[in-house]
Amino acid sequence: MKNIASMDQYNEVIEGEGAVVMFTAGWCPDCTIIEPLLPVLEENHSELEFYKVNRDEFIELCQELDIFGIPSFVVFKEGNEVDRFVSKDRKTMEEIDSFLTKAKQ
Repeated sequence: MKNIASMDQYNEVIEGEGAVVMFTAGWCPDCTIIEPLLPVLEENHSELEFYKVNRDEFIELCQELDIFGIPSFVVFKEGNEVDRFVSKDRKTMEEIDSFLTKAKQ
């Protein structure tokens, strides 16, 4: 999973054929718990590009997108948001995998 370092990079990423953007933060315990699952998710959904956005570094973007809970997963295709997975509960591998499978369709 690649880190988004600038708004230019973010804008380029979301214009692609399919990107999953995970909004996260270093202080987020749920983000830390799912971190080891990310390589498996990337392998299972290799047709998607995976990126991370640090919420604290891109707070204005998160406000613009109404991203208030983290981790949040948002799928973009050709500049449009396709779907998002936000939940106040801790996310499981199965839930994230199911979300990605549905979002690709």
